[in-house]
Amino acid sequence: MRAIRITEFGGPEVLQLVDDQPEPEAVPGTEVLTVTHAGVNYADTHQAEDSYLAPQTLPLVPGAEAAGTLPGGRRVVALLAGGGYAEQALAPAPTTFDLPDAVDDGQALALVLQGTTAWHLLRTSAHLQEGESVVVHAAAGGVGTLAVQLAKRWGAGKVIAVASSEEKRKLALDLGADVAIDGAEEGLKERLEEANGGKVDVILEMVGGATTDQSLAALAPFGRLVVFGMASRQNPSPVNVGELMGRSRAVVGFWLVHAMKNPQRHLAAPMQELLHLTAAGDLRPVVGGTYALSDAAEAHRDLRARRSVGKLLLDPSR
Repeated sequence: MRAIRITEFGGPEVLQLVDDQPEPEAVPGTEVLTVTHAGVNYADTHQAEDSYLAPQTLPLVPGAEAAGTLPGGRRVVALLAGGGYAEQALAPAPTTFDLPDAVDDGQALALVLQGTTAWHLLRTSAHLQEGESVVVHAAAGGVGTLAVQLAKRWGAGKVIAVASSEEKRKLALDLGADVAIDGAEEGLKERLEEANGGKVDVILEMVGGATTDQSLAALAPFGRLVVFGMASRQNPSPVNVGELMGRSRAVVGFWLVHAMKNPQRHLAAPMQELLHLTAAGDLRPVVGGTYALSDAAEAHRDLRARRSVGKLLLDPSR
């Protein structure tokens, strides 16, 4: 079957289209999914260069999510152990979710990994309280576009979107953000505090480096900085525990893999809520583009260069 195979680690150039990938065979607890669309995530770019939280083994077919049909015709979206960039993939039963007719593939793929991440960032990690201010970095991205909407829906007092271009900031405002500011590192702390009229309560951060440092400096007493990525590939300064205590601030890490270890407890309810909101028209997943499977490397380049918005998809039929 056609698939994207990685045989050496590196940048987007290591994503190679092949037509001789063996078809997956179901094992207990899985079914073979005929993939109609696969999702592309920023974590995939780390996986390709083996800089991800979990070490990778070659050769590999990347892809942690796919939408399609199971034997018998059930239309589903699934979180995968890998292998999504292909015509077929193994869908584990505990992380496979039936799709309502009103939710298309792109919307479903925006929800299953990035939507559940946004849900947990706000609910589980930040424990968002009504009236609190929320900063969403990369607000035009897959997680960010949903986090902006969910934060407003769940009673945030002010949602401050951070994005790298005027077009992306406009999108965030259209999705409900109260303010949108430039994400450039220089002066970021001051812009965050100016946008909120003081220090902020909750910050969702996935850039790393100086962006994390300046975000922490803008955090109010009892504020929570939730870190869920490091797109810059730069580590922030070490966190001083004494300063956290002295200012009553918290730094929290989040990785969806831990929710996947107990999907019945940590994924079923969020997915049900997100699918219901989307089907009802109350949540707007943003699909930023659909690429041919043969153009997977281009999708990675666009992600790394911050040229994309929302969710990116691969079409294995092309």
